[in-house]
This record gives sequence, C-alpha cells and structure tokens, in this order.
Amino acid sequence: MVNSLKKPDFEEIRPGAKTPAKETILTPRFYTTDFDEMANMDISVNEDELQAILKEFQVDYNRNHFIRDEDFDQSWDHIDGDTRQLFVEFLERSCTAEFSGFLLYKELSRRLKDKSPVLAECFRLMSRDEARHAGFLNKALADFDLSLDLGFLTKSRKYTFFKPKFIFYATYLSEKIGYWRYITIYRHLDSHPENRVYPIFKFFENWCQDENRHGDFFDAIMRAQPQFLNDWKAKLWCRFFLLSVFATMFLNDIQRSGFYSALGLDAREYDIYVIRKTNETAGRVFPVILDVDHPAFFSRLDACTENNRRLAEIAESDDPAPIKFFKKLPLYLSNVWQLASLYFIKPLDPVAVSGAVR
Repeated sequence: MVNSLKKPDFEEIRPGAKTPAKETILTPRFYTTDFDEMANMDISVNEDELQAILKEFQVDYNRNHFIRDEDFDQSWDHIDGDTRQLFVEFLERSCTAEFSGFLLYKELSRRLKDKSPVLAECFRLMSRDEARHAGFLNKALADFDLSLDLGFLTKSRKYTFFKPKFIFYATYLSEKIGYWRYITIYRHLDSHPENRVYPIFKFFENWCQDENRHGDFFDAIMRAQPQFLNDWKAKLWCRFFLLSVFATMFLNDIQRSGFYSALGLDAREYDIYVIRKTNETAGRVFPVILDVDHPAFFSRLDACTENNRRLAEIAESDDPAPIKFFKKLPLYLSNVWQLASLYFIKPLDPVAVSGAVR
C-alpha cells in the first residue's frame, strides 16, 4: 500500500504572516513517497558508508552556527524597491524549500524507525538540519516585517508523490546544487564584502556543508540500490532529473536577475558555473551526465527565458482570456520543443569524461 503524508484540516493563515507565493511549475515542491518500499530496502551493500555518514551527522558540526549576531541588529529599510521584493522572494523560496525537506525527512524518520534504524536516524538528523535552515531564513524574513506561517504551509500545500528512486534522484540533485549555489555566493562575497547587502550570506560557508553531507547520504543510498543506477531506464531518468533541476534554476534565476545584480553577480554566468559544477559532481554517482558544453545547451535555455518573459507580458496585458491563450500557446510549445531538444542531446559517460573509476 502507498502511504502519504496526512494533511490536517485546512485552517486560515495566522495573522501577520506573509501570504505564501502562488504555486507554479517553478516553485519549490512538497514531496511524499512510498514509505513501505523505502522501509523494505536492503542497504547492506553499502551499509558501512551509511554508518560513517550517520556518525558525521551525529557530530553536528553546525550545532552553534545558526546564531544571529549584532550585524542583524539594524534597520533594513535601505534595501527597498525591486531589490527588496526580489530579496524577500529569495528568502521565501529558500525557506519553503528547506521546510519541504524538513517535512519529508521527518516523516521518513518516523516511518522507518522500527524497520530501518540507520536510515531512520539519518533522516531524523537531516530533518534537524533542514529545520534550522528554515527557521533561520524565516527569522531573516522577520527583519523585513514578514514571516511564513510554516504550519499553514504544511496543511495547505499540495504534495507531489515520487517513488523512492525518484526521491533519491531529486533530493540528491537538490542538495548538491544547493551546495554549489551557496558556496559560490559565499566565495564571491568573501572576495567582495562591499556587495554583502545582508549578513545571512556570512553563514553560507558552513551552511552549504550541511547540503553537501545530505547529498553524500543520498549518493550512498543509491550505491546501496544499484538497480537505481545500472540499467537503461536509470540513464533516461537521470537525464530527466538533471535537466529538470538545471532548467528550473536557470529560468527562476534569470527571471530574478536583479537579486544577483545586487550581490555583484551576473545571474546567467552564476547559473552556468553552478550547473557545470553540479553536473560534474553528479557524475560521481549517476551513470550519465548532460553535455552542458554543447553549443545548443545554454542557448536553448536562453530561448526559454525569453519565452517566459513574453508569457509574463501577455499575462499582464488587458487582452481577453481567449486571446491571451492563443498568444501564449506558441510560446508554451516552443518551451516544450526547446527542453525536449535539450533532453535528446547525447549525454556523456562521466567515467569517460573524468577518466576516473567510481
């Protein structure tokens, strides 16, 4: 039987909390899975590595890291206009994504406790990390006189069901791309402190190590389930998840390029770097990676961002709904074509590319 997270009865958002952003195909998702299948997995093939990762989690390197210091004790009214709106969006999206991870990992820990103790404890400790991240981000929102009602999010958000292997692909990539996003911003601002517009970025170096350890955990789980990596279906699915994660980040970030400009970053160059590094990292476990250096790869993503810009213009126009639909249709079809074309670019064998042996 397929289990899912139980959603309590709907209730109103608490007074004073920010209304959550509208759910779209590009917003962070909340996930559930087949907990029985997860509980019955045999991890003995790679249990030693999972035990070692569990010991890393138990050390809790960031126990005392997420503590606000005096740099937060000031007014942030100077961050205003479009920059303020984009910054709040960044905090909200990040908080929602971290809270989504917390909910999934907490439920996995509860469901696996009596059946797979090692996995259950790893998920429990990862949920601890995600809760810290979400809470820290929500406190940052409070500096802008906003906050998310995380209880309301738990009850009101739709949950997307993924089978365990898809959960592993998606969360592995989410954690690893999170590492590269955070460490890239941290290193840039460490070299250019004049662009550190808000003190949360000082915390990104240690923070991204949580993301990295979580990614290593999912790497180890997939190695314990070689059937998720060693057949033709795995190659197709890995390509799909790599492209989905990369395209989602690229389209989101280019749409919010003003946020990165405020940090002294070019959003497109930043995304290209993060995509290349995440793709390279994924080659340590995935059977294939994307050819992100193919001449068409980023040009087709650029075409999608232009389509999305035009779609937003149409949505804001005063045209009747039927006219809007027929104006949008070719742009939607173009996006489908661009992404399908990217999917069918011949993938790379990571072992051949790196010359490494897994």
